[in-house]
Amino acid sequence: MSRYRLQPTPAQEAVLLEHCGHARFVWNLAVEQHEHWRAGRKSAPGFAEQCRQLTQARAEFAWLRAGSVIVQQQALKDFAQAMANFFAGTHRRPTYRKRGQHEGFRIVAVQADDVRRLSRNVGEVRIPKVGWVHFRWSRNVPDGVKSYRIIRDRAGRWHVAFAAIPAPIPAPETGAFVGVDRGVAVSAALSTGEMLHAPGLRETERARLRRLVRKLARAGRGSHRRATVKRAAAKLRARETDRRKDWVEQTSTGLARRFDVIAVEDLKIGNMTRSARGTLAEPGTNIRAKAGLNRSILAAGWGQLVERLEHKAPGRVVKINPAYTSQRCSACGIVDREARESQAAFRCRSCGYAANADVNAARNIQHAAGHAVSAREGPRVAGPVHREPQPVLC
Repeated sequence: MSRYRLQPTPAQEAVLLEHCGHARFVWNLAVEQHEHWRAGRKSAPGFAEQCRQLTQARAEFAWLRAGSVIVQQQALKDFAQAMANFFAGTHRRPTYRKRGQHEGFRIVAVQADDVRRLSRNVGEVRIPKVGWVHFRWSRNVPDGVKSYRIIRDRAGRWHVAFAAIPAPIPAPETGAFVGVDRGVAVSAALSTGEMLHAPGLRETERARLRRLVRKLARAGRGSHRRATVKRAAAKLRARETDRRKDWVEQTSTGLARRFDVIAVEDLKIGNMTRSARGTLAEPGTNIRAKAGLNRSILAAGWGQLVERLEHKAPGRVVKINPAYTSQRCSACGIVDREARESQAAFRCRSCGYAANADVNAARNIQHAAGHAVSAREGPRVAGPVHREPQPVLC
């Protein structure tokens, strides 16, 4: 999606918030209907039946009828798609949406004249029941837009995201092959020796965020002071998120332009960042340390980077098994768990090869992907002979 900063007037913002409330209300009702289903009972209502129920509810309740039927029906359509994704095993089960956290709605059947440019940096989009709303024309809107989503983040900023499939970045066709190792200390290490770091908050900003979190804990629930502090903390977190997204976009674009094939590890990030809290019967251990590691993994943008690479370089991203990539010597192929002397240092005890540990892992990823591509009769990549893990004789 191509996202742009929306600039509504106070009157328009009030109507947009009503649309968000209606979409959230309809979504939560759909979630509640499916939560009541049990084995042996009649199946939960589908999209068509829910649309009929929505028509009856709009006829009965004036406050719901005053909203846009497009917004409310699309909330049901989005829920139906979310349930289909859940049953397909690609997403988690849809949950309730909360006010202030999940604010947004989708508009479909967009016409070509519903989006227009006013000046160099200003455009406007037509929203049902709202009218023309200005947005910042930071780049050209994709052609053939059929739908868009209005989003309000926790920092109170409005955005419009146009649904469009971007054109892939053409390959340089030089035969260049790169391995990318994702880590916490180094967000992305390349087999070329480059080490890239996802930007975050500066030290002064982190200190201010810690003060705001402590102040939020002391503020009374429902007070104006709590809302003010919460909004200030959300703005800092939104700044960190924006920086990470910008880094992901620039890094993925650079890799797609420079290399024909990009190799990454096939990491199950959802499993890796699962909470270690456990249950009452079997409580977890090292919960705070695991929570800190989970935050660091998510802050490094591992999943976003690969997702954007697959969008910009379709068919050119190779995923390989991550086993032994950090323990294998990229020069001789020997696997030795003691060769990694520290987080940053790798020294092979067999051949004496020394390098940055993340760069060594990236080169192993490149070699493994080269064998995988060669097995599919693709371009051959020079590298050491692949060997199975062997014991090290000291």
